[in-house]
Amino acid sequence: MTTFNHVKTLFFDYDGTLHDSLNLYAPAFRKAYQALVENHGVQDRTWSDEEISEFMGQTPSEMWASFGTSIDENAKKEASIILGREMKKSIKNNEAVLYEGALDTLKTLKERGYTLIFISNCKTYYMHAHTKKFSLDRYFKAMVCSQTYEGIERKSDVLKEIKKNFHSPMAIVGDRHHDMEAGRENGLLTIAATYGFAQPGELDEAAISIDSISELKKIFQ
Repeated sequence: MTTFNHVKTLFFDYDGTLHDSLNLYAPAFRKAYQALVENHGVQDRTWSDEEISEFMGQTPSEMWASFGTSIDENAKKEASIILGREMKKSIKNNEAVLYEGALDTLKTLKERGYTLIFISNCKTYYMHAHTKKFSLDRYFKAMVCSQTYEGIERKSDVLKEIKKNFHSPMAIVGDRHHDMEAGRENGLLTIAATYGFAQPGELDEAAISIDSISELKKIFQ
């Protein structure tokens, strides 16, 4: 396997890359959608895990855009509150699960001298809750979520804002096209986490693909 020991800074997406998030998101999404059915006349339907997984890694505006104009702003706000509340509850109930080897990989890479940065489209509360649960701040030099940067929603633009604070060369690890796009637009090595929630074809242009997070220990020695 080719190694990239010249890289100094590694940016990590979270959901679908380090965190196997569907077990939190899917039940929370179904409760939020049921509230839309009961309170706002949205058409009832059954959502499969696979369908729900397509929303993973999307910004809120991207997710709601997929519903077209059938849901008004008040309904979206109510559903978002329910979604957040249910996910908070699940985290407190210790239902959050990282992919096997995730923390060991972060620990190893940090010990080898790489600078690790958390970058996610998640909400601030979500980032803080997971940081507390898994002590993520032991591994990451900085933790950034899109909500921190009001008015900047694209991960590519957030990365552009923060990358100047860290040493090059850099790489980004993620499971969705947002991560690969952010890497390409900012001149980073792109690493596709194929075990996450990507839809067919959206990771095809990545420079490297990994089938488990632990493979990073072989790539960055």
